[in-house]
Amino acid sequence: MSVNFKPLADRVLVEPVAAETKTASGIIIPDTAKEKPQEGVVVAVGEGKKDEPLTVKVGDKVLYGKYAGTELKLDGKEYLIVRESDLLGILG
Repeated sequence: MSVNFKPLADRVLVEPVAAETKTASGIIIPDTAKEKPQEGVVVAVGEGKKDEPLTVKVGDKVLYGKYAGTELKLDGKEYLIVRESDLLGILG
């Protein structure tokens, strides 16, 4: 899961998890009806701001806002770069 990218300051690079393709009852969800994923795995972190170290680390599974961050493509994979303040929490 190593990426040749280093976020600056309080930014975090997140790899979104794949959206669900079936409901709990077994109904297949078409691509046009899928919601944008709101959870992912931290792939890279910045150094943090002065006097504000980052609390997330590489490998953490996190939740983020539906419209948070900027989407980007690195080495053919989709990622999201967000400020740590846009993260809602760490999943245990």
